[in-house]
Amino acid sequence: MFVATAPTAPNTLSKTALYADLNAQLKSLVEGERDFIANAANFSALLFHLLPDLNWAGFYLLRGDSLILGPFQGKPACVRIPVLPAPRGVCGNAAFHKRTFLVPNVHAFAGHIACDAASNAEIVIPLMSGERVIGVLDIDSPLIDRFDEADQAGLEAMVQTFMAASDPSTLK
Repeated sequence: MFVATAPTAPNTLSKTALYADLNAQLKSLVEGERDFIANAANFSALLFHLLPDLNWAGFYLLRGDSLILGPFQGKPACVRIPVLPAPRGVCGNAAFHKRTFLVPNVHAFAGHIACDAASNAEIVIPLMSGERVIGVLDIDSPLIDRFDEADQAGLEAMVQTFMAASDPSTLK
């Protein structure tokens, strides 16, 4: 049985060490499981409960021209986010441009979609299957400037672990 463990004295760990620990826990959590939704559900729970200062962590999955809400932790969320023909919000832009969007202050992001009025910072990492975007990992914080380049590097490494373990064909 897997037991998620908060790092000892997380405030004293460097972000690099924190993300290395979280990535090791994620590897253990998804080991032997290929189902995309099951792994996404556990990944979002791991992040939500062990990363400090979050109010939402979860997935949106690309269906046609829109991102559709997937597994998440936090308050109820927007269900559908347009990507094509013109992307909306941080999630839509990350999917459209196929790159991570790190937004220190969502109120300064043109077209931000406020699913939770308490969110002030956001980071969104695209989920790639080859050259094709299949969704995004979306993480929100009530703190302005919550995310930085160290968070981006750590979360992108975790997304690589998740994608390597998960089979996108199980989404069909």
